[in-house]
Amino acid sequence: MSIQLFRVDERLIHGQVVIGWGRRLHPRRFVVVDDDLAASEWEQELYQLAVDDQAEVVFLGIDGARAALPDLLGDAVPTILLTRNLAAMGRLAADELMAGEEVNLGGLHPGEGRRAVRGWLNLGSEDLGWIHRLTEAGVTVEARDLPDSAPVKMSEILSG
Repeated sequence: MSIQLFRVDERLIHGQVVIGWGRRLHPRRFVVVDDDLAASEWEQELYQLAVDDQAEVVFLGIDGARAALPDLLGDAVPTILLTRNLAAMGRLAADELMAGEEVNLGGLHPGEGRRAVRGWLNLGSEDLGWIHRLTEAGVTVEARDLPDSAPVKMSEILSG
């Protein structure tokens, strides 16, 4: 499998992803799935600055990512796929397109209706709904800020 990490993180490409996860996984490609960012060249340039020249950065809207996902899963390029929120990851995984995969929840910041479940992870009722949709689509969901941290299973978060 070439997608080594499916991650939900509001900051998308940043230090924890590039250095923390990158040193562990050695990605040669980052795929950012975000409808707004896919349409903004100047914002794309800013995110590309965080990645070394050895890695490709691809920006796709959700529909484009759904169309490309089978090829991304099947090719040999080590990849980290990022979305800004659970809704985008849930839409990407709809119709069991990501069945058998695992999604990592990274930094989701405080916001209206959200409660802190970890220092770096804040979830609201809409987020919980998307987690349920992901699991119903055959996706395992865990929370972990960095690769050396212990993973937190969603069953633990949802029961607390």
